[in-house]
Amino acid sequence: MAEVHAEMVANVWKVVVAEGDTVEEGDTLVILESMKMEIPVLAEDDGVVSQLKVAEGDVVQEGDLIAIIA
Repeated sequence: MAEVHAEMVANVWKVVVAEGDTVEEGDTLVILESMKMEIPVLAEDDGVVSQLKVAEGDVVQEGDLIAIIA
């Protein structure tokens, strides 16, 4: 199981995956927006998105849990 955390304070601009989706290492899970820059959040392991903890429009803080991949 892998936990994916936010690396900075940002807005969740787009959610690319849904719970139950199969992802591979390097796949984009969500796209964050900070200071007019788009920052993709990537899967660090292969697996299935078991929990998605953010929605479009949310504001995440550094260290916040974005998703769990099992």
